[in-house]
Amino acid sequence: MKTSQSAATEGDNVTSWVSVCPKGLWEVCQRRKRGAEPADPSGDVYPGIGSLCRVRVQRQGEPTADPELSLKPDLPIAVLSDAQVPPLQRSQGTMLQVPLGDWIILRLGEGQCDITEGCVEGMRAGEKCEVMLTPLTDGLRGGEEEQKRTGPDQSLSITVELQSFSPGHESWQLSAGEKWGWVMSHKQRGGDRFRAGDMWGAADSYSRAIKLLITLKLHTRGEGEEMTPIEEEDEETEKKDSLEAPTDRQYRSIKASLYSNLSLCQLNLGQWSRARGCASRSTLLEPQGLKAWYRLGQANLEAGELEEANRAFRKLQELQPDSPYALRGLREVGRRERETNSRLGQRLGKMFS
Repeated sequence: MKTSQSAATEGDNVTSWVSVCPKGLWEVCQRRKRGAEPADPSGDVYPGIGSLCRVRVQRQGEPTADPELSLKPDLPIAVLSDAQVPPLQRSQGTMLQVPLGDWIILRLGEGQCDITEGCVEGMRAGEKCEVMLTPLTDGLRGGEEEQKRTGPDQSLSITVELQSFSPGHESWQLSAGEKWGWVMSHKQRGGDRFRAGDMWGAADSYSRAIKLLITLKLHTRGEGEEMTPIEEEDEETEKKDSLEAPTDRQYRSIKASLYSNLSLCQLNLGQWSRARGCASRSTLLEPQGLKAWYRLGQANLEAGELEEANRAFRKLQELQPDSPYALRGLREVGRRERETNSRLGQRLGKMFS
């Protein structure tokens, strides 16, 4: 959900975008001092997907509580193993999902803290930036496509410092198998966040998975497809990529599941229009998907599209005749249609009385 726009102001680089947090959407305005261009532009100037980043986030104007925290750690981040990287827990009580004032390690691309990741992915090692955060009221409820700023008293100013990072990749550098691994990781993380009640975080994880999965469209394998003969020097790489890439069936099934899960998050967030779109995509990819048809019916019901809701619940009933969810949905459609007809009758009665 990051939409960035850059501008140069008095020698600074200023970038703004909308970021996803557990409590909703926040406008992020990042200001970075312009520095000298790197001597070797071909190297890892910026972190990439999978980079381990040692970062520190602080409120502006607040001194570090512990003087030891001001000392940068000496252990090179490139030699750290996954076991040496402590996991970070997302909290529902704050939009910044990292401890403040302490050096921590983030793996770029996991979506642990969307704000911090959005800042770090455009920074160089040793760089520090200033960030202004402003909460947005979500105007998507009820289908309205609008986001509004809240009062300035709710804004927060922080600094983000990137001490070092390990090598990473741009998305186009990842093999099909590596991308598939990231897709499945995002999907699992989305489920964990949903069960924890983090609807915004779950929606963000499913969205990340879908965006990466779309790039795999031309790299799927047919069922039982054999590897094409290749040159000797590329054989091991191509073999690994071919074996790990998803099949056509896996691709469609996971994509349908991701859209269905995303629609459920959007239903919980009151985003009826978006939920309808995602559920509809899921039914197109997997017409036998019961959950997607039910969620499509729910989204249409909440959006006031009773005819479309009725059609979706009828389809669910056709696929599963004894489904209590289909029966419950159809009853609710009938109840709302009677209410609508009753209100219409009352208005007409007043017009002609």
